[in-house]
Amino acid sequence: MPIPNPSPPLRLLVLGGARSGKSRFAQGVAEANDGQKVYVATAQGLDDEMDARIARHRADRDSRWRTREAPLDLGQAIRDETGPGRVVLVDCLTLWLSNVLISGADVAAATEALKAAVDAAGGPLVLVSNEVGQGIVPDTPLGRAFRDAQGRLNQDIARLCDRVVLVAAGCPVLLKPVPPLDMRLQ
Repeated sequence: MPIPNPSPPLRLLVLGGARSGKSRFAQGVAEANDGQKVYVATAQGLDDEMDARIARHRADRDSRWRTREAPLDLGQAIRDETGPGRVVLVDCLTLWLSNVLISGADVAAATEALKAAVDAAGGPLVLVSNEVGQGIVPDTPLGRAFRDAQGRLNQDIARLCDRVVLVAAGCPVLLKPVPPLDMRLQ
């Protein structure tokens, strides 16, 4: 009788700013692991510039990758695609959240569904998201609502992940796990 693995599958959140190298890093992590590679894409080609970005991302992946598009129902895609023998890369949570906001869907309900799917992931899962809280305060109510929702989403997903990495200028920095901090002042 096989001994069950008591530890959950690895869940990794990769954060970074725009063009920081976070997607390249996340893809490298996924490719370094055994098993089928599944790329869950959240982008929608709504204009020529975005179509070109999507094409560049596709060209960066070789024949080992299978792509699933999930611009809105990301939780279902994660439930369907994670499992033994495969590694799933979701790129990215920022575009997914933008899609949800623009669609008029219930952001809180969509976020809860996503969190439940991440928590129940049946295999290795790599999630990419932008760190948006270090820039200027957006000048529109929608921009501020997005920034706030993205910050909360990143915190919630980070709590569920075994590891969190921040990529800046192509350099990964491990944020989680962290050793306990001695908070005494001396």
